[in-house]
Amino acid sequence: MNAEKSGVQNSLLREQLLYLLEGRGAHISFQAAVKGFPVNLLGKRIPLLAHTAWQLVDHIRVVQWDILEFILNPEHVSPEYPGGYWSKSDAPPDVKDWKRTMALIQEDLDRMKTLVKDPKSDLFAPIPHGSGQTLLREALLVADHNSYHIGQLVDLRMLLGASVRDY
Repeated sequence: MNAEKSGVQNSLLREQLLYLLEGRGAHISFQAAVKGFPVNLLGKRIPLLAHTAWQLVDHIRVVQWDILEFILNPEHVSPEYPGGYWSKSDAPPDVKDWKRTMALIQEDLDRMKTLVKDPKSDLFAPIPHGSGQTLLREALLVADHNSYHIGQLVDLRMLLGASVRDY
């Protein structure tokens, strides 16, 4: 394959990754899923469901942060699995913490998108301190993981009577 064609394909792949990371296409974005979420329902449990809305959102934050830190920091140590990835509290301590968590999710998503957008970032090169992971694989993991739990969050919202609008 010639260099020009390879560059075009690489650019197209980056566009598609960004599309997934932003929650477009067949997915709903994180921002749309949490927009106007009633604070009084964040810690409400639904029988037979494992997690509250707060726990799902905080889990998204922790996993996304962990993946980014793994990519960027060879000294990073991941939380204990599975307990370190889930909040033990049903609800955030306060509204300020809820808003801070949503902002952190967006910041880390933006960091991942910056890595994907950067033509100097080799999507296919193994991460030096990893065991075969690549930026491509980790970006797909973030998109896949986020979309799975955002879907759960939307379902939970509907079960709580707080339907999602404007998505």
